[in-house]
Amino acid sequence: MDVEKMTIEQLKSYKRLAARKKLIERQKVGSGLTVSTVYEDDKLQELHRQLRGLPSYMYLDKQEQQLEQLAHTHLTKYPTGTKAQLREVKQIQPGNADEEQLVQELSRKIAKVIEARAGAAPEGYEGVIERLSELQDLERQLQTIDESLEALEACFPEYATLLRLRYIEGKPADFVASELGIVDRTFRRWRQKAVSEIVRFMSV
Repeated sequence: MDVEKMTIEQLKSYKRLAARKKLIERQKVGSGLTVSTVYEDDKLQELHRQLRGLPSYMYLDKQEQQLEQLAHTHLTKYPTGTKAQLREVKQIQPGNADEEQLVQELSRKIAKVIEARAGAAPEGYEGVIERLSELQDLERQLQTIDESLEALEACFPEYATLLRLRYIEGKPADFVASELGIVDRTFRRWRQKAVSEIVRFMSV
């Protein structure tokens, strides 16, 4: 299969990929947790790693800053494992009711991560990781298509519209030509040029 045919198949698969992504996001992995919840937690942790060199007030909200301050005030060491982190937090002796509430909240947040990653889902930890990997792959494929169409639209908006209607929405050629206000011969010429252009963007 040549590159243009492969690109067309990718565009045609957009709705199927989006539906599969939504299905995986909604799947349960524990008590009240979904794959989407765990995935967002992972992305937040990665973001925090990237932002570690910045002052925390630039990327943490007020509540998160209070939790951070609580940890800095009471913890003597900062273990990397979540279970070790939970043990340390539970040893904190709060000085007042507000601190006690923060300790409980921090404990719940860590416990939630442990529950999700300890195999609370029926297929266990490996199954959760497999679904997270698939979700990441689906997100990457959809993002490639979205960004390529946006780039094409900036240069040739009529080509982007043609591709969306014809291959993502699955509309017949005569319908697309009518929507664009062009005759069949022009549609065929535009379609060929549109596919050639989108191939360039998706190959970057």
